[in-house]
Order: sequence, then C-alpha cells, then structure tokens
Amino acid sequence: MSTTAAPDLHAAPPPDATVTQSGRKLESRLRRQVGRAIADYGMIGDGDRVMVCVSGGKDSYTLLDMLLALQRRAPVNFELIAVNLDQKQPGFPEEVLPQYLDGLGVDYRIVEEDTYSVVTRVVPEGKTMCGLCSRLRRGILYRVADELGATRIALGHHREDVVETLFLNMFYGAALKAMPPKLLSDDRRHVVIRPLVYCREADIVRYAEAREFPIIPCNLCGSQENLRRRRIKQMLAAWETEDPGRTERLFRSLRNVTLSHLADPERYDFRSLTSIND
Repeated sequence: MSTTAAPDLHAAPPPDATVTQSGRKLESRLRRQVGRAIADYGMIGDGDRVMVCVSGGKDSYTLLDMLLALQRRAPVNFELIAVNLDQKQPGFPEEVLPQYLDGLGVDYRIVEEDTYSVVTRVVPEGKTMCGLCSRLRRGILYRVADELGATRIALGHHREDVVETLFLNMFYGAALKAMPPKLLSDDRRHVVIRPLVYCREADIVRYAEAREFPIIPCNLCGSQENLRRRRIKQMLAAWETEDPGRTERLFRSLRNVTLSHLADPERYDFRSLTSIND
C-alpha cells in the first residue's frame, strides 16, 4: 500500500478554525507536524480506513481535528471513522460525544462495554485501575477495528507521552523502549498509528482551549493517574524548566539510535567484533 507524501498543510484554515493570528499559527504548526509524522512513518496510504479513537479528552479531539483537515488536503484518499468506547463509568456524560460528532458530520460508532465493573471487581481498592483498564480497552478496540474493516487505528499520544513512556520502561521495566509512532500488533492484524507524535502537549492544550472542545474528564472512575507516570511527568517538567528544550532532545534521541553504542547482544553482534590485529 502506498503512503502519503507530505501534504500541503499551509493552505488557509477552514471556516471552523481558530480565527486569531496566534491561533492560526498554532493550528498550522500542529497540522504541519501531523503531516510530517504521517509521511515519515508511512502511517496512512491511499484507500486506508482509519479508526480514530476518541475518548473525549484534549488529545483525541485534536487528533480527529487534524486528520479531518488532512483528509481535505491530502493527495491520497482515505476514510475516517471516529470510535468512542463507553466503559460505563458512573457519571459518564454519554450524550456529549454523539452530539459533538453529529455536529462535525463525521462517521462514528459508540461502543458500549461495561469494563468499569470488571476493573472494580478485579483490582483491589486503593490500587490504580489504569493498567487493566487499558488492556481491556485495547482488546475491545482491536475487535471493533475488525468489525469496521479499519486498516489503521489512530491514537492521540503526543511527544510527552512518548518520552514519559521511555523513562517508565527504563526505570521500572529495565527496557529501552517507548511508544512507537507506528506499531504492528502481536498478531500482525492491526496497525496502530500515533499522528500527534511530533506535537507538544502544551500546544495541544492551547489548541483544545481555543477550539473549546467539550472535554470529558478521565477521572470518572475515581482512579487517579498512575503514580509512576505522574512522577515521570513531574521530573520532565522540572528538567524542562531547568533546561528548556530537553524534552525535545530526548524525543529526537529516539530517532537517532546507534545500536553499537548500547549493550544488547541480541540486537548487535558484539561477539564478532575484532580488530585488524586479531
């Protein structure tokens, strides 16, 4: 399947875009970054059917906005369908997303699965629910992608998510890995893409505020954000204050890997290294 060339994201914003000059610059930057990520990693090609996972948070709203804009300008044809998983958390405002998506005129599907009851039954009181919730959600989304004939599953992870995951895996999993921009599932049936991978979280926050997205909080289940991730986020924020640009350099390091200067004998053949004097 062919992949996109970098699309023209410098055209005038559509009528529903932010009208202030600063807002247009921000929107243009986000679109440019999304277009470059899609081109760099071959995320979307002609004829793809992209399932956009929309949670009601700032990241997924921004993702959908960017892909809708790209769809209008891209040199290839692809379909978008928004999918929301209603996990039946108490207080979840189930009318918000259908109303918003109807207003956009985008195809969508609301999937109702009571994972909340499963998680609260299995996870001891006081423990974070995020891990199990995430695994259940992933399995459901893979199933729905099959039902919809989706060739791509788009998630709203941004640059900071990637860097935070890198440190989480190093500090707590003894592994040098992060969130890849494009991922093939273990069963090789699904391709997951992260078009916001070049985008700063601060820019997404500003964009979401300017667009006045109807944000649905992610704490409806009563489970706090994973403590380890929160600590990593605080660490990175402190580093960024001390040394602006460090987070960007950390992210860029993931694109500049030298296996011979790491230590994995399964990834690099250290055993066969010899000098000309051996």
